[in-house]
Amino acid sequence: MHPTGNPRILERLAQERLITREQREAVANQQRIVGGRYEEALLDCNALQESALLKFLAGELRTRFVATEKLAKADIPIPTLNLIPRKMAEQETVFPVLFNEKDGVLTVVTPDPDNQEMLRQVQLQSTPKGVKQVQALIARPLAVRAAIAKHYAGDIHAFALLDRTAHEQFTNMLNVFERNLVSEESMAVALAGEPRKERMLSQEELEDNSGSRATSNAGFASDSYLETLNVLVSLLENERAELRGHSAFVARLVKKIAERIGLGEAQTAHFQIAAYLHDLGKMGSFHLTPYNVAEYEGHRQHAVRLQRSPVRLIETMHVPEEARLAIEFMYERFDGKGIPGEHRGKEIPLGARLLAIADTYADLTQNAKNPYRKILKPAQACEVLSRAGGKVFDPNLTDLFKHAMSGEDLKARLLSNRHVALLIEPDPEESTVIELRMIEQGFEVRTARTVEGALKTIDTGDVSVVVSEVDLGKYDGFGLLTEARKRPGGEKVPWVFVTARTGRADAQRAFELGASDYMTKPIAADVLVAKLKQVIEREARGTGARGVAGSLQEMGLPEIVQVLYHGRKTGSLKIRSGHNQGEIHFVEGAVYNALWGNLRGAEAFYGMVTLTQGDFLLDPNFQAAHQVIHESAEALLLEGMRRMDEGTNPSH
Repeated sequence: MHPTGNPRILERLAQERLITREQREAVANQQRIVGGRYEEALLDCNALQESALLKFLAGELRTRFVATEKLAKADIPIPTLNLIPRKMAEQETVFPVLFNEKDGVLTVVTPDPDNQEMLRQVQLQSTPKGVKQVQALIARPLAVRAAIAKHYAGDIHAFALLDRTAHEQFTNMLNVFERNLVSEESMAVALAGEPRKERMLSQEELEDNSGSRATSNAGFASDSYLETLNVLVSLLENERAELRGHSAFVARLVKKIAERIGLGEAQTAHFQIAAYLHDLGKMGSFHLTPYNVAEYEGHRQHAVRLQRSPVRLIETMHVPEEARLAIEFMYERFDGKGIPGEHRGKEIPLGARLLAIADTYADLTQNAKNPYRKILKPAQACEVLSRAGGKVFDPNLTDLFKHAMSGEDLKARLLSNRHVALLIEPDPEESTVIELRMIEQGFEVRTARTVEGALKTIDTGDVSVVVSEVDLGKYDGFGLLTEARKRPGGEKVPWVFVTARTGRADAQRAFELGASDYMTKPIAADVLVAKLKQVIEREARGTGARGVAGSLQEMGLPEIVQVLYHGRKTGSLKIRSGHNQGEIHFVEGAVYNALWGNLRGAEAFYGMVTLTQGDFLLDPNFQAAHQVIHESAEALLLEGMRRMDEGTNPSH
């Protein structure tokens, strides 16, 4: 690993006349003063564009490069991430992007693709997981670190801070927030920035793509601008308790339903902007949604007074007209009795009708202080929207939204019997390997570092097994177990101690308190996971998990297969379409066998994969007798789609 990168890079760039002598000296001086890698110094000094720099480095090192923009948009499956532990990724600045299971080739991005020792360590770490070869692509150092932060640590703003304009706007907002000057003037200044500099396309491209659309709107439709809004508004909402992250969630919902009804990319982006900005200036004791404004006079009076606050705050931003209209008329009602009462029915701007539904749904499913004084499940929230359809909301859009969201509810039900493990370990380093291995084996792991955090998780009532250290600071695990047994959520949950204590008296006390097992460190993660599964099976014997039924109209078979694959589910997926019936057998996410009419194995899978009509039932208690299909679920789906395209699918 090169802490500063290769110092010869400046000499080679100068030899190739890609930078001048003056630029070379400026970059060297920047690196000496600021530190860090030469690649970042080159970019900070504007000596080279990122694409030119990466192209040159890739040529020098005989590899390919990955641009920051592409890496920021990459969707990396969890199984691929698990091939490299987070600690190794951070220490070596290496990030997994693709794993070809068939050939056993793992592709990683790193600023040091020539670091053979690092690549050897990565291969050694991932060989037990099926990796036979590691190939390295080059990327900007900070981009690799941003990818690690985003995918391993869940930092949704990691890449936004790499963008110069976004970084400037983020800094402005941070200063405003820290000074507690979130007034109308300061907010407008902080948000205004220079959005038109975000333009991603040339003027010619704009005219080709959208006719007479104004040039300034290009910046508002760009991913970087939307991510900037995400950063800024999320920062403002940090102190909103139950509503932290509310606007970002509303923006995702608006995007989902906008795409569902087939809106264009630019219009969808404008409605997302409205979703991010709709609560500016209204972040008081009342959360004003179109639903509670329609139901309660107190909320209505506040809405009358604050309705135009966001519009006044963003006047200097020159946001797209569709975004402004969506914010201004989100409290209009479909029956014409809303605020300000100028529109009814389809006269209400489309963005406002979408925003009204998304804002209400987010409030019902996230905010415990909503009109029902509890967080509703997705299906319950959709039912509330349906009842208000025709009065508060557009009934057609409400039905479409309900249909789109039902897929999320179905996905949750398909994964509902996945074991939730609570790992209580004060030392993060100690728990990392165990946590990763448990996730690989299909557990949903929740980690607690304190007794208070552990009890809070136990009180949710959905913990399948607890893995706890005995030494927990000023408390011990025995006292925690005693307290947990007094609570409904922990009364019967299996409890396993994994501890550094080796005394026989401690083990005896653990079993007297009702612990299922007592293991001493160090313990192999594989051994622990196997014992946990035995404990869960022993404690839950005879109860059996309930099946999940649904229709292929709610969720297509390819998506169901992907959900079960990534969720590492075991069971039989029974399919009925017309007079035909079939089954797909899963073992920890792998497709073991398939039956469809007279077909067996992979051919039967291909016969079912493109079905669009019919019903399904997942029986999680089924155990496959033997493995007939050896291809991965992803390979099966790709082949099924190929056959459909070529008209060779046996179901047609």
